[in-house]
Amino acid sequence: MLCLLALLSPMTPARAQQELVSDPEVYEKAFFQKQCKVAEFGPDYISRIDINNDGLMDAVTNRGGLTCDGHKSTTCNDDGCPYNFYVQVKEGGYLLIATATIYGYDFIQRFGNMVFVLKMHPRYCERTDSAPCEMTVRVRGTAFVTLSRK
Repeated sequence: MLCLLALLSPMTPARAQQELVSDPEVYEKAFFQKQCKVAEFGPDYISRIDINNDGLMDAVTNRGGLTCDGHKSTTCNDDGCPYNFYVQVKEGGYLLIATATIYGYDFIQRFGNMVFVLKMHPRYCERTDSAPCEMTVRVRGTAFVTLSRK
């Protein structure tokens, strides 16, 4: 996980003693409903997918799918939008394992495992052109493992 974090500064690890949440969608929506007079959540706000290949449905939230008081994606910038990555644990509940500001991602199968292709600002691949950096990562347990970047 440290390798990915060193390469991708907008991704931060969850705290070691992170508390479990019963449902990330309910948890985050309640937070924004307190922050906004009117909070609206688009269909791309949450994805329920098995991100660590353990058979349990995990969750990825995208703040780009949030409209707060009529303003869409107020937390997005030139680096993209904040995404939160949650892993469901066998004991019950979900653990926040990472937050990243990215343009988006593809979730694809490679060599029998599901992996993320994170699309982000080109500087994270040490480039100055305008094409997005693509970092391929796999989630093992509760850690991101970088497979490649271009």
